[in-house]
Amino acid sequence: MDLNLLWFGLLGVLLTGYAILDGFDLGVGMLHLRARTDLERRIVMNSIGPLWDGNEVWLVTFGGALFAAFPHTYATAFSAFYLPFMLLLFALIFRAVSMEFRSKRDSTTWRRAWDVAFFGASGLATFLFGVAVGDSMMGLPIGPDMEFQGDLLDLLQPYGLLVGVLVVTTFLMHGSIYLYLKTEGDFQARIHAWMWRTFSVFLTAYIITTAVTLATIPHAISNFTQYPLASVVVLLNILAIANIPRAIYHKRPFYAFVSSAATIAALVFLFGMALFPNLIYSSLNADWSLTIYNSSSSQKTLGIMRNIAFIGMPFVLAYTTIIYWTFRGKVDLGKFSY
Repeated sequence: MDLNLLWFGLLGVLLTGYAILDGFDLGVGMLHLRARTDLERRIVMNSIGPLWDGNEVWLVTFGGALFAAFPHTYATAFSAFYLPFMLLLFALIFRAVSMEFRSKRDSTTWRRAWDVAFFGASGLATFLFGVAVGDSMMGLPIGPDMEFQGDLLDLLQPYGLLVGVLVVTTFLMHGSIYLYLKTEGDFQARIHAWMWRTFSVFLTAYIITTAVTLATIPHAISNFTQYPLASVVVLLNILAIANIPRAIYHKRPFYAFVSSAATIAALVFLFGMALFPNLIYSSLNADWSLTIYNSSSSQKTLGIMRNIAFIGMPFVLAYTTIIYWTFRGKVDLGKFSY
């Protein structure tokens, strides 16, 4: 078994799980200000209240696995993205604080301030995730010593900002579909219109980003020549996107949500295909890129981690399944709700 390849795949699984699960959390946060009344805003927050912290476990696990399996990549990435990662950490913390503090006082000004904070933190975190993905695909100035040789301006590439916008629109669409599933009545009827708008914006961003990727990043599609079966995922991605408006039109929100999740999974897979076998592509010299082989831990370490992962992953999946089953159905505000 190629343990390096295995851990590249497991990182992809963890990133996919996080993008799908916390993706709708972040999307809901960005849609929060569109709710008209205090009751509606409480419904929005409580739609993700029992779930958001568990969803972030996928991100923590991804970071831990990256550190243990590919320590050189972890070190270089944190050197390059130190300021953005600190901003991301601040946004994720502030999102949680906003949810906990919002209803502590029965004051319009107090609650409005935390509403804005919840929206801003969700939007900032989502955008920074997208910029990191775009910069990774475009490449960073990595030297032969695996050290980042650029500055903050090297992270603000137009392509990275474009991918940031794409991720924002994707999570907005994903979050609106999730909210439709969790609400009812007049509020749900208004969210139906949100789904159409967010899908339209997502589709526009998706088409533009795809065209720019094909035109400016030739190495993003080079692996499809060597692995032609991967093209099946491209077709499945198109079908998943096409099924979202179809499911919305026929008022089948669950199928729309599944298609949205499949779209995100396909995009993460295509991101992995664009990088493989690299983890960080060097824009200075392709030979200086950090790959799954030159930046990994020892084979013994990877083997021990594999055994731990095979034991631990079923518990993570079981926990996630139980939580989602327990809190299925529409939002029901109670005494201890946000």
